[in-house]
Amino acid sequence: LEIVRLQKQASRVTELAVRRFEAQVLDTRSLQYDIQQKIVETENEINFLLGRYPQPIPRNAALFESFVPDVVKTGVPSQLLENRPDIRQAGLDLKAAKLDIQVAKARFYPSLGITAGVGYQAFNPSHLLSTPESLAFSLTGDLIAPLVNRNAIKAMYYSANSAQIQAVYNYERTILNAYIEVANLMSKSSNLQSSYDLRAQQVEALNQSIEISNFLFRSARADYMEVLLTQREALDSRFDLIETKMEQLHTWINIYKALGGGWE
Repeated sequence: LEIVRLQKQASRVTELAVRRFEAQVLDTRSLQYDIQQKIVETENEINFLLGRYPQPIPRNAALFESFVPDVVKTGVPSQLLENRPDIRQAGLDLKAAKLDIQVAKARFYPSLGITAGVGYQAFNPSHLLSTPESLAFSLTGDLIAPLVNRNAIKAMYYSANSAQIQAVYNYERTILNAYIEVANLMSKSSNLQSSYDLRAQQVEALNQSIEISNFLFRSARADYMEVLLTQREALDSRFDLIETKMEQLHTWINIYKALGGGWE
């Protein structure tokens, strides 16, 4: 605005340009009050959760940009799925059907950690092709039972009711669904990190473009509108960078929730 006023004094622009820049400055200034209101409301939500009256919440911009939970970077152990209420419920249903929950865990639980790239390889694929008969053999009899006991185990299968078989299928489905949900979120976290890194490079490149455009303007080789447009592009890219980081944080929260609310 100051520069376009100087240009008007030098008869290089008209009053129209001055008024347009004045309007832009006023619009930009008005944005801060919307942001300040969002800050107050968010801080008070946090204060409510902490059981205290409204007060400022200390923030660290550098930590916001650099924060990455270690557990997300290295993956999470599949045993954390046991914290989920749906898996606990499926396990209780197995017990209610008088089936061995420990054997079911050994057969159906993925043996590796959950990362963005492992996916279904963490599972023993044999159980995906199991028949109800083989499932019942595993859950109602000894996995290493001698062959002489196969008839007894087979008899136990034929005596199993439909509720028991359904409980087995439901337990398997619940674990598989939980694993897929967490694996999807881990993949999303990894892709968002890659996107964030590229956006950070974009911000750096546009910041350098601002310096170049200012130099060209001082050398009378560029119009000041080019400087402003470059600054606007840099600011928009900075907003996109922050939005990507916020989406990362929300994804980590969702991973925490998908694991039943704990890392232990």
